[in-house]
Amino acid sequence: MKKLILLGFAIILFTACGKPEQRYTQQSPEIETVKTLINNYNTKNYDTSIYADTSQTFYNSNSKKGLSPDETIKYHKQNDENYSSRGFSDKDPEYEMVVTDEGNTWVNCWLGWKGTLAGNDKEIEIPIHLTYQFIDGKIVREHGYWDPTEVVLNLQAIEAEKNNSASEEKNEATE
Repeated sequence: MKKLILLGFAIILFTACGKPEQRYTQQSPEIETVKTLINNYNTKNYDTSIYADTSQTFYNSNSKKGLSPDETIKYHKQNDENYSSRGFSDKDPEYEMVVTDEGNTWVNCWLGWKGTLAGNDKEIEIPIHLTYQFIDGKIVREHGYWDPTEVVLNLQAIEAEKNNSASEEKNEATE
């Protein structure tokens, strides 16, 4: 009986001393995937292969349906038309991977973004938070959060200037 009790304690001791599950890290294959995605964005080398086919992307949105991988690429290409240059800075980026209590794997990153508007050469810098959920090495969910106010106001001013110029040209032509 004594041996049985000692064996039970030994089993408890060995299982208690096992390597704990890693729930937080700053180095993982998933983080490397996100770094590749960021590099692809910066070089305009859009690639949907790192996304699951059913992936959903949400930018500054709480909507029920997100963008598909193809729609996400289309979103970026349409926005690219507004900039003469744009991209994420490599200055002090932060990446972390966490495993939630439910076992979901997420990679969070905090980055600086900088762009120059094509319409007025205005340079804009914005801090951005991106978070990605992974299943089997593929991105299944992406969320991005930033304050777009400065970009929107400048794009509106550019458009207003175009409209004013067109109006003035029309008035001169009719005189």
